[in-house]
Amino acid sequence: MKALKDPGNALTRGLAAIRVQYGIEAGFPADVLAAANEAAARAPTDHADRTSLPFVTLDPASSTDLDQAFTIEPSGKDLLLHYAIADVAWFVDEGGAIDREAWRRGTSQYLPDGKAALYPPVLSEGAASLLPDGPRPAIVFAVRVAPDGAARLEGAERAIIRSRAKLAYDRVNPADLPGLVPLSDRIHAAEQARGAARVNPPAQEIVPLGDGRFELVFRPQLESELRNAALSLACNLAVAKALREHGTGLFRVMAEPDDWAVRRLRHTARALGLHWKGSASLPDFERGLDSADPKQAAFMLAVRRASPGASYEPFRAGVKPWHAAVAATYAHATAPLRRLADRYVVQAALAVANGRKVPAPLTEAFEKLPPVMARADALGGRIERAAIDLAEAVMLSGRVGETFSAIATEVDKKGVRIQLCDLPVVARVQAQGIEAGDKLGLRLAAADPESGTIAFEPAPG
Repeated sequence: MKALKDPGNALTRGLAAIRVQYGIEAGFPADVLAAANEAAARAPTDHADRTSLPFVTLDPASSTDLDQAFTIEPSGKDLLLHYAIADVAWFVDEGGAIDREAWRRGTSQYLPDGKAALYPPVLSEGAASLLPDGPRPAIVFAVRVAPDGAARLEGAERAIIRSRAKLAYDRVNPADLPGLVPLSDRIHAAEQARGAARVNPPAQEIVPLGDGRFELVFRPQLESELRNAALSLACNLAVAKALREHGTGLFRVMAEPDDWAVRRLRHTARALGLHWKGSASLPDFERGLDSADPKQAAFMLAVRRASPGASYEPFRAGVKPWHAAVAATYAHATAPLRRLADRYVVQAALAVANGRKVPAPLTEAFEKLPPVMARADALGGRIERAAIDLAEAVMLSGRVGETFSAIATEVDKKGVRIQLCDLPVVARVQAQGIEAGDKLGLRLAAADPESGTIAFEPAPG
């Protein structure tokens, strides 16, 4: 879970309860494991030899489910990104035991102390993962990136690759990776030109202070992580464009936040002491945020919570799929080990890049996937929210009875939604005669690490 880290294992008991509450299954049925073991031994027979290309992976140091590997080369004024994506479809038989279980799960689910993977580890952390311990089957996309950052899918093939190194975000200098800095600069400049405002808040980490007390702090994203994300963005944009031009595909779509959400965010900004000019739009304000500043990082987290949420939408003639945060037509194609939908998008892109008709089973899957992915995404959101609630309860458990300043960000039938002014905590309180924007003094009435709940009440006087 990117949103929360718990290196000191302060949340162990509470996380175990969350796993039970949401039915998080770390293991797999026996028939799925048997099928995965058999599939892991499958030798690629439909793949070109691209082991001479100097692919590397770049991920968190602890990651073993490696979806992507890359190498970049100049091509005139353009840059050519060779982006290898794990060829999950090679190992998974449609309608078989592994496939049926993947459709039931939809995505991998993450908690601070581990994950429930989409596919069994023998595949997701072994034969299908682009680890540097041997050749691996992959779909290699050739993505041409122009000087203005426009990304175009130039080709795709099934290939055998060999990663030269498993690089970690916190141990690599992006300037040492040929092409990474100029390519990511182009992608980020193109985002700015489109007016994109992707919000990707840094992770929160629960840190022990001693005497049984804890603090929630933000850990800013590293430069290497931000630059690596640009590669996935470039590939996903190029794939989405190619699929739409060929009248097929499954797209990731998201609307702009509603007016009420923007009003709530203005109150949140005020609570956090951030100056948001009345004439500036939310995207304009977002683009100036610095995730290294805890207050601004907390606001980025609030923006994500206020988002209407992204969903999946199959191709429809005459309809332009749109992702507001990306400010473009967008697809998910770069994480097939962790998202079911990506496996099908990758296969469709492989077909259209080679002038072939997209097989009917893929088109049919595009119609069936949106509710499956929506259910999995919703579950992931609930798990993440429960883990953050738990961390907040642990952090505040020694401060019951203290008074905190807050701003009311919204008033509805459920009560008053508040943002604490000095901590990245959002909660609700029952109070009368309060309007959005009012400043409140609140007493912490309860903080229960066992249930992951906190409760505030109006402070006396």
